[in-house]
Amino acid sequence: MNVKMNIPFSPPDMSDAEIDQVAEALRSGWITTGPKTKEFEHLISICCQTARRNVGGEDAHTTVCLNSATACMEMALRVLGIGAGDEVIVPAYTYTATASAVCHVGARPILVDCAPGSFEMDYDRLPALINEHTKAVMPVDLAGIVADYDRVFAAVESRRDVFRPSNDIQRAMGRCAVIADAAHAFGAMRYGKMCGEIADFTSFSFHAVKNLTTAEGGALTWRPIPGIDDDAIYKQLQLLSLHGQNKDALAKTKLGGWEYDIIGTWYKCNMTDIMAGIGLAQLKRYPEMLRRRRQLIEHYNQALAPLNVAVLNHYDDNHCSSGHLYLVRLLDASTEQRNSVIEEMARRGIATNVHYKPLPMMTAYKALGYDIADFPNALEQYHNEITLPLHTRLSDEQVDYILSNFTEIISTL
Repeated sequence: MNVKMNIPFSPPDMSDAEIDQVAEALRSGWITTGPKTKEFEHLISICCQTARRNVGGEDAHTTVCLNSATACMEMALRVLGIGAGDEVIVPAYTYTATASAVCHVGARPILVDCAPGSFEMDYDRLPALINEHTKAVMPVDLAGIVADYDRVFAAVESRRDVFRPSNDIQRAMGRCAVIADAAHAFGAMRYGKMCGEIADFTSFSFHAVKNLTTAEGGALTWRPIPGIDDDAIYKQLQLLSLHGQNKDALAKTKLGGWEYDIIGTWYKCNMTDIMAGIGLAQLKRYPEMLRRRRQLIEHYNQALAPLNVAVLNHYDDNHCSSGHLYLVRLLDASTEQRNSVIEEMARRGIATNVHYKPLPMMTAYKALGYDIADFPNALEQYHNEITLPLHTRLSDEQVDYILSNFTEIISTL
């Protein structure tokens, strides 16, 4: 029997580079939104291939950094003018943030089941769900694997005839918006396009458990929208995230520049330079972190191939995952058996998780009228799913310990 190890599920991967960036921010006097946040936004645009020039030939603002991915999704909905009386289609198989952002703006989340045998939404159901109240579809890039946006766009395009725009940006699009919940997927790509340039708007998470972290935080990117100025979108997002104040802290420090106006009674969800400093250091290290995640996934795949389990396809000729989570389905196992595996792994010092308990099983969504009986595919995916540790602080020895124990435990099911 191996000597017992203690392996956490997803600790942050910090180095002296992150510490140095935070110290630099603290010493600079800029600890709220400032130059590091602006630099981080610019570099994210480059990474996501959304960087472009405005009509004046200067770099357009195509990314905004906020204090969470949830805030990014909510502000995208608000820029799009989505609110009371509107509907937004959301997967039933996701974390609550996807749907709760819809509730925050007063719209109704319309949950859609998974496709059979898949964690992704059933794209074939989308056209029938889109009606005159539908203003957006929000797919989820679960585990860092980019969803099939070709099918999502085909669905919303097929229903242009029922779309009823309610503001200028909706009129410019002429169809439902596609907003990616890409909380897991920074650095992923599909058919040669980076996550961040595929959907109309894309929300990333930099929470402590994510591949790239700023402790808390998120970023929102967007594609060009004909007739809509990128900088106008950015300015609106800045207003929404800073109480509707028309000057940020940087602008107010200019001599004599104290005066400002409040354009609307809005929200407070900006990113700080302390957070952005962590992100800047993480960005420099990120290619190597992605390489290590791929190495770990390939190790897992090879070891689990002979077993009665199903795993996700993270890499092939058409797509490259960010390798955020390693989901395993214990085929032919019951929920009770899955839970017993989690408990036995914990006894052996290995933290595991489940991604996710479908929304219709949660109290808040039951109160909205949802019943898991109407989402049989999501329930089937959930009941035997277990997520193994996958992070860049794992050693090869720890991975072997995880695999040997996992293999031994599930062999007794």
